[in-house]
Amino acid sequence: MQRVHIAALCVAIGALIAKELLFRYMLAMATRVKSSMLVANAWHARSDAASSLVVGVGIVGNLAGYPILDPIAALIVGLLVFKMGWQFGWDALHDLMDRSADEHEVTAVRQTLLATPGVIGVHDLRTRKMGDMIVADVHIEVDAAISVEAGHQIAVAARQQVLTRHRVLNVMTHVDPRKLSGVDGTAVQTGV
Repeated sequence: MQRVHIAALCVAIGALIAKELLFRYMLAMATRVKSSMLVANAWHARSDAASSLVVGVGIVGNLAGYPILDPIAALIVGLLVFKMGWQFGWDALHDLMDRSADEHEVTAVRQTLLATPGVIGVHDLRTRKMGDMIVADVHIEVDAAISVEAGHQIAVAARQQVLTRHRVLNVMTHVDPRKLSGVDGTAVQTGV
């Protein structure tokens, strides 16, 4: 088996540093713009960095007189690539199958709806992913004593708040009337 040159080790170390820096930059950008495509691309750069590290270990082993480490390093790189491909393929499949948004995003949308003036309560909030965006259906509760027009305006305002604050493509709202004072002074729902 032929020995490798020290220049190969320098190239592997340079690739490792460059790919790790690229990973950190792309992941920061992906998080900022909430793009699953950029997250996948960032992790691809990280897998390249990991591959460069393994290749570097194989080269060091070869230079130290252990040429068997070279094919072992190649096997490990192949397994890393397979693992990354499987993971991102699985996540992409879930996105294609109308996976719901994660609990953090759902909670944030719920809080935005509840913060809208006139919204008394929120229930039946359902979400599904559509690429990097979310589509939502929700029932909002408003005071039963207000007019239909006022209830509609509250729903429009709630929808607009969600669309501007979150990565939501569309929100379908249903307005439910709710009495603000029951027999014991507690709120009572009167509609469905």
